[in-house]
Amino acid sequence: MSATVHVGLAATVAGGVGASPVRPDGRLKVTGEFAFSSDLWADDMLWGATLRSPHPRARITHLDLGPALRIPGVYAVLTHEDVPGRRLYGLEHVDQPVLAADEVRYQGEPIVIVAADHPETARRAVKAIGISYDVLDPVTDPEAALHDDGAPRVHADRPNLLRHVPIRRGDPHATAAVVVTGEYEVGMQDQAFLGPESGLAVPADDGGVDLYIATQWLHVDQQQVAACLGMPADKVRLTLAGVGGAFGAREDLSMQVHACLLALRTGRPVKMVYGREESFFGHVHRHPARLRYEHGADSHGRLVYVKARILLDGGAYASSSGAVVANAATLGIGPYDVPNVVMDAYGLYTNNPPCGAMRGFGAVQACFAYESQMDKLAAALGLDPVEVRVRNALHTGDRMPTGQLVEGPAPVAELLRLVQSKPPAGQADFPPGGTANTTRGEGVVRGVGYGIGIKNVCFSEGFDDYATARVRLELVGGRPAVLVHTAAAEVGQGLVTVQAQIVRTELGVDQVTIAPADTAVGSAGSSSASRQTYMTGGAVRAACQAIRTRLLDRVDGIAGELRLVDGRVVDAEGEVVADLADVLGDEAIEETVQWRHRPTHPLDPETGQGDAHVQYAFAAHRATVDVDTELGLVKVVEIVTAQDVGKAVNPAAVTGQIHGGTAQGLGLALMEEIQLVDGKVRNPSFTDYLLPTIMDMPPMTVDVLELADPHSPYGLRGVGEPPTISSTPAVVAAIRAATGAALTRVPVRPEHIVGV
Repeated sequence: MSATVHVGLAATVAGGVGASPVRPDGRLKVTGEFAFSSDLWADDMLWGATLRSPHPRARITHLDLGPALRIPGVYAVLTHEDVPGRRLYGLEHVDQPVLAADEVRYQGEPIVIVAADHPETARRAVKAIGISYDVLDPVTDPEAALHDDGAPRVHADRPNLLRHVPIRRGDPHATAAVVVTGEYEVGMQDQAFLGPESGLAVPADDGGVDLYIATQWLHVDQQQVAACLGMPADKVRLTLAGVGGAFGAREDLSMQVHACLLALRTGRPVKMVYGREESFFGHVHRHPARLRYEHGADSHGRLVYVKARILLDGGAYASSSGAVVANAATLGIGPYDVPNVVMDAYGLYTNNPPCGAMRGFGAVQACFAYESQMDKLAAALGLDPVEVRVRNALHTGDRMPTGQLVEGPAPVAELLRLVQSKPPAGQADFPPGGTANTTRGEGVVRGVGYGIGIKNVCFSEGFDDYATARVRLELVGGRPAVLVHTAAAEVGQGLVTVQAQIVRTELGVDQVTIAPADTAVGSAGSSSASRQTYMTGGAVRAACQAIRTRLLDRVDGIAGELRLVDGRVVDAEGEVVADLADVLGDEAIEETVQWRHRPTHPLDPETGQGDAHVQYAFAAHRATVDVDTELGLVKVVEIVTAQDVGKAVNPAAVTGQIHGGTAQGLGLALMEEIQLVDGKVRNPSFTDYLLPTIMDMPPMTVDVLELADPHSPYGLRGVGEPPTISSTPAVVAAIRAATGAALTRVPVRPEHIVGV
């Protein structure tokens, strides 16, 4: 990784902010020794299994549990009638049944749960349950659902329109000399984490339950599970188990309530682990989208107006669709200065699988469309694709379509010029050969494409977004040591390393222990929205600063500024004043801090105006591809990317996030899609749901800008999502450049290229 600009701390503390210490879980994960949630075990443990609907929409007409109950080794068979508390749950809208009662609304919806003394016994019991359905025609077309053109309501008590977010800025009737239009489509992408949904529920002596679970947000899980169990939250205790990837899919509940219900009914620990096929039905996916755009520009290539309509298929239940719609709307014009905007974004209920959070969260779908439009505009004007973007790039002090002022750095033009300036991939380095070397170069054409995207960081629209950190400094074995306790979910992003780095920087203590994340400490919020280093990092930093103030108040008779460095108190000249151990003595100093970012505000429901977001992040990509024009096969031969991260708290982790996010964007561009036919998933396996492998990922050049955000800890920006956003349109633009094909849908299939 090369860093173009460095700002922030004057010097990198050993193992502190700006360094890249070795991850404590890294070797264990590489060698297979790391304990994931699917490895959980308890004495006298039972196994849970779930009966799921085979139909996208149906009424349950008959249910016979007797055959399952008669199987030896079966200890419980539960339905919706056995849910003691609230029978619905949900992140934003409480609309999803714990277990379906009279009607199922998507294929895979859970109906009955079973506990048995062996996983195979539990599966046999599920198959033995007698059940009949009155199969109904599913609502699978979001356009029909929006207009109610004969489509029934997915939920009888509410319309199919889940949320509409309009954005109005400037003159809605503006005209322009050059106009380009386009209609685009984005398929349903899966988060495809390697560790399936799993957890262990253990009944407690106080009548409550302890749940060990792979999740992204312990406290929201706790609130929902407690409500469904009819218990106070303090009787439902959650501890984070090893997480094998998340990317948004673990924000919603899966088997949390089910495992707890079975454990409380049987009085024994119950473990539930989904198989790969069940995992496809057990979590939300990225919203498929239909997008219509019209861009108007003057003869010099400056945008005059953008009109857009975005339709997002939310599936059977709301999940986080409302927030995804808002992101698609507020970020849907891209990182461009546009004086006149008419945007309408809609989220719909259908009988397709539920959709919710996935890396990029609404911005991914919009970016594919608006970047495709920018390439169309460049062609219509006879301009270079980068030049037309640079002429319209956002700058600090510009306003978003929502009217929000862009206060922090907005290096849109700089990022574009940076990726453009890299030497092109040489034919000698990447000889044409098509995918899997199917040819010797005949019919293989090379193309180069660009993409740039914008993403908000942290939660928005007035949400009370905060994180809690408890930090304790004491002597352990005569040496200063720090214990950090948060509920922040480590889902593979390296947060445990970042927390320790912040402690070392703020307190000058090398020995740092990160306690397991659980609900015994206040909420840290979700490991999503690229927010944890910002939020939990901010909370840890604030707690350390409070400890440092208390500690330095004990040092008497020293004038001027004091700092903590390498276990010592030093003055402004760097002279050692005292050893930290002597100042600390036998007393521990502990601080618990609840830390918030600056406030955001709801959008005006009529105009979409408002300061909805905390921070904006930007990334750009250049993709080079070889396309076999006869077979329609694509090989990405090189990717160049540049991103502003504000401050690289952990440079190695930043590079890893950019590589990983780019891989997911490449997957959406070329291969990843859940195939639906009449609401039914046709490819719920890693055999048929294709993922990029190491053979599909090209060499990457990564440039990082560090332009400090004045409002965030250390000036940092969230890193995880932006690379996923702009990589997809860059890859598709490169294929267009090679072939001349319109390519209005992702993932791009061979038939889109060869025209059959």
